[in-house]
Amino acid sequence: MAEARASRCPICGKPTEVQFRPFCSRRCADVDLHRWFSGAYRVETEEPPDPGSEWTGPSDPAMTPPSRRGPR
Repeated sequence: MAEARASRCPICGKPTEVQFRPFCSRRCADVDLHRWFSGAYRVETEEPPDPGSEWTGPSDPAMTPPSRRGPR
């Protein structure tokens, strides 16, 4: 018989919480929402992009690897 596996948060990998499912916390839900808004996640289409519609804001800090420098 197959074992039931606990669902994991797609952002950090921790077990999910019922209140924030499929995430473990409000923070991870907000990180995911920011990634959608910033364009890190997108649904591919065959339509060409509208000229001038590309957002040129800052990149997602959650996607940037941490600095190897210590605290200042």
